[in-house]
Amino acid sequence: AYLRCIPNMIISAPCNELELRNMMYTATITPKPFSIRYPRGKGANVKWKNQPFTEIPIGKGICLQEGKDIAILSIGHITNDAIVAANKLKDNGINIAVYNMRFLKPLDEHLLHDVCKQYKTILTLENGCRIGGLGSAVAEFISQHHYNNRLHIMGIPDMFIEQGTVAQLHKLCKIDVDSIIQSILTLKKEMD
Repeated sequence: AYLRCIPNMIISAPCNELELRNMMYTATITPKPFSIRYPRGKGANVKWKNQPFTEIPIGKGICLQEGKDIAILSIGHITNDAIVAANKLKDNGINIAVYNMRFLKPLDEHLLHDVCKQYKTILTLENGCRIGGLGSAVAEFISQHHYNNRLHIMGIPDMFIEQGTVAQLHKLCKIDVDSIIQSILTLKKEMD
């Protein structure tokens, strides 16, 4: 979040090992300052070592899972938890779309326009701080373009966080899979 104010800065966060590898490759062929938030914890993808290097289009997110009820816009490794939560919610008849934003700066404005037009409720998810992070950037976008979507921001609260495993810290910050599911259930109930 603290790098967003630097002009021309590219800020990225991979969701898995393959994306990290490709972001590192993309950074080497990009003439602008390029930051990559290096993930902590266990990997999510076991078949990444023999894949060819692929350039990632700067500022382009991707839809990982289609849905119709609520959209999750996520960045970084926690995107994998968004997928797990969305799949668990299918059992409750809730259909969640999951987008991997990949870049905090520049934001994929084309993707955001599509999401804001398609979904009344948007949840942002990051394992970075809520203040100044993805949620703030999306709120700025929504305000700038006069959308009236309901936005729920999930991330690290404005407090000092104790040391611990990734799972412990996510639970403490209420950004673990169970907390994601509970937030979506609450949002869905308020929508109905």
